Amino acid sequence: MIRFLCAMKVMILHQHFKTPATGGAIRSYYLAKALVNRGVKAVVVTSSNEKKYTVADVEGIEVHYLPIAYDNSFGFFHRGKSFARFVLKSISAAKAMDGVSVCYAISTPLTTGLAAIYLKQRLRIPFIFEVGDLWPDAPIQLGVIKNYLLQKSLYALEKKIYHEAKSIVALSEPIKKSIEGKINGKQISVIPNFSDCDFYEKENKNPALQQKFSVGGKFIVSYIGATGMANGLDYFIECANASRKANLPVHFILAGDGATLGLLKSAAEKLKLTNITFTGLVDRNTVKEIMNITDAAFVCYKNIPILETGSPNKYFDALASGKLVITNFGGWIKDEIETNQCGFFVNPKQPQDFVNKISVYLADKEKLDQARQNARLLAEQKYHREKLGNQFAALFTA
Repeated sequence: MIRFLCAMKVMILHQHFKTPATGGAIRSYYLAKALVNRGVKAVVVTSSNEKKYTVADVEGIEVHYLPIAYDNSFGFFHRGKSFARFVLKSISAAKAMDGVSVCYAISTPLTTGLAAIYLKQRLRIPFIFEVGDLWPDAPIQLGVIKNYLLQKSLYALEKKIYHEAKSIVALSEPIKKSIEGKINGKQISVIPNFSDCDFYEKENKNPALQQKFSVGGKFIVSYIGATGMANGLDYFIECANASRKANLPVHFILAGDGATLGLLKSAAEKLKLTNITFTGLVDRNTVKEIMNITDAAFVCYKNIPILETGSPNKYFDALASGKLVITNFGGWIKDEIETNQCGFFVNPKQPQDFVNKISVYLADKEKLDQARQNARLLAEQKYHREKLGNQFAALFTA
């Protein structure tokens, strides 16, 4: 039985809060629901593309939507401007709130930590800092931030945030190890993303959904998530092209939005690919439909070491749905799917490697089904939403 501090009120600072209805990554929604379900008042401060400050009740979560425009297609300058505005406006919103016991600040962006530090120093609200992606390492390795002075400033900010935080939550063991190398004596918990084993199921394909997406009789490989520069989805297009050349009965579905979506569509059109479907951003129910007809879920990133530390939502949804998992990057996910025999790694420089390895599962349905069973079992035993929700809630116990 978990017992909480009397009248506890937790403020979650997350610029990119999403709900099942809107689509996108909904980790912070899961976190807030974990608190609400255990009798804790959860208040989320986030941003919205609407022009007015609004407050909404989302299944018991009090959500403050700040009017701050943001889109995945934004360039560096506009992203930075949006991040700065969120810091200032979230501080103003927090000042107007009463009874907040603790702040849970979620990066990215790293700048959310600036607001958390202010709340600690001026309002005496301690904060826990969540690290889902290593900033500024990630944008620096991606070549987005090249200015030396800016790099130094961001590294200093990162260390300052870690120092000021009451404790830190890392979304993977590699992230935890990286943080430990930057600061000593800080409590760091590992709480990865969740597998919603109640919402997703390992189920047979629905013929009506196969007809809806026009993929009857096909082996479906899907990618569901952001289409940003870091995702390296040009390789996904190359795999579709290599599969077409090999005359494989494989159809690819790319569901998501982001800065490179237009380029990806153009590449597919130039290659005259008829074995790929672009759905754009979809809500959670449509994701579930796509997962129903999916045979293999692709988790794709550019071949950059820092990206191997991440904890992508799409991986955990794939496990919950009982799908064969394919990755084109090294790191802990590659090791885990190989150890648990629920997926395989493909060489990010050789799309023919995808053709060779997927052909094994096309020819052996029993091998495919065993991999799918192993994926679902991994989700249930290690990443079940209820289990990790309890672990998160325990951070706030008396």
